[in-house]
Amino acid sequence: MPFRDLREFISQAEKYSKLRRVDHADPYLEIGGITEIAAGLPDVPALLFDNIKGFPRGYRVFTNPLMAPERAALALGIDPTLRPIDALRAWMKKRQGMKIQKPVSVKDGPFLENSFAGANVDLARLPAPVWHRKDGGPYIGSGSIVVMRDPDTGWINASIYRVQVHGRNRVTVQFDHMGRHGAIVAHKYWDAGKPCPVAVVNGDDPALFIAGMESLPAGYSEFDFAGAIREAPLEVCAGPHTGLPIPAHAEIVLEGELVPMSRETLPEGPFAEFLGYYAADRKPGPIMEVRAIHHRNDPILLGSPPLKPPRFHVGLPFRAGGIWANLEAGDIGDIAGVWQHVSSLMTVISLKQRYDGHAKRAALIAAGNVYMGRIVVVVDEDIDPSNMNDVLWAIATRCEPAESVDIVRNGWSSPLDPRIRQADKARGVASNSKMIIDATRPFAWRNEFPVPSALEPDEARAIEEKWLAVLKGSS
Repeated sequence: MPFRDLREFISQAEKYSKLRRVDHADPYLEIGGITEIAAGLPDVPALLFDNIKGFPRGYRVFTNPLMAPERAALALGIDPTLRPIDALRAWMKKRQGMKIQKPVSVKDGPFLENSFAGANVDLARLPAPVWHRKDGGPYIGSGSIVVMRDPDTGWINASIYRVQVHGRNRVTVQFDHMGRHGAIVAHKYWDAGKPCPVAVVNGDDPALFIAGMESLPAGYSEFDFAGAIREAPLEVCAGPHTGLPIPAHAEIVLEGELVPMSRETLPEGPFAEFLGYYAADRKPGPIMEVRAIHHRNDPILLGSPPLKPPRFHVGLPFRAGGIWANLEAGDIGDIAGVWQHVSSLMTVISLKQRYDGHAKRAALIAAGNVYMGRIVVVVDEDIDPSNMNDVLWAIATRCEPAESVDIVRNGWSSPLDPRIRQADKARGVASNSKMIIDATRPFAWRNEFPVPSALEPDEARAIEEKWLAVLKGSS
């Protein structure tokens, strides 16, 4: 049964994963600091902040929503008790058979329980945290969905962009480069001399949060993809001021217009990014004039600030599913698993070698499709790609650096890449090199390679199923 909203997800997630309620935290740095410390714990609890300093009880912030594998699986509609690699395998299977679910329109929605327009708009009503010590200001949008409509086709784009508060009724929406779909849509309005209608959705069904992180093709709405994940359509309601479709069960919504950047901008950033650095300086950002604020009773702001790796937004690297799909589309058979470590910056492919060059073919496809990451590792099928200790063991014992490492140059990166010089970024450089590490047994003499002494994966699985509860002291 799909979640109707974020509240139902929180209730369900608490049954399978740890949730900690935190009172009296300060939105200036403290909520962000607690979130970061919790994200480094082995079981990564979700956090629900209430009685926030300077705000009445009931104005809440929910962080680390999907960082634990079981919460990520739950949001994807997958059995949350599965092992991480099995959950990703289940997601791959589900993804291949998903059917589009167009949103359905309803006349009213809970997000309209409280509305403030015109002179009554005041963003100070909402607990927007300053997440990191050098951030340029409070960010209400670290996990927000920005909804826009293409003026030519009517396509609804609903992606995640960061949103910084600049006063009572102004925010900036950051597009890290002009190739982003949101930037392309906005420029169509701006080029016609018009502001771009926009709605910022804070706190919705986590399926939409996941859809907002996907790299979907132009013309494909994240609303449709979220419905496919949920196996039920999203309910949407027309925003009173923009007419944009807004998820009816959203927690907090800002409606307004993005002003043409040729008319006015505000300094946006800096903001700590998912690589663990302040990778971009403050720069002019497009202004959203907020015409209305809507929120539910006792609203929940969804916060998902980028943190230093390996802490990442989602506990299952579902983008690895995209790499996996690319491998299968490229006719690379016998893939045992794909995983991404260090916040998706390191990709590991596990496969059963069928011919000489099999591992290299797989690595080259992954290197051509991985965003920003510099390291691609290929291991044999006896290695669990989600287990970093297993992967490092394979690299240390099966890789001969003089023979098994290759470099691919001019690969897909981003202006957020801290390793690209600022002067080069200014010239438009946004590429990096990719290191391919072949940590498989050499194909030509793989049958002569020493036999591992540890349990085979199937043997270990059988032992765990029978005895793991005893070993953990839970039985």
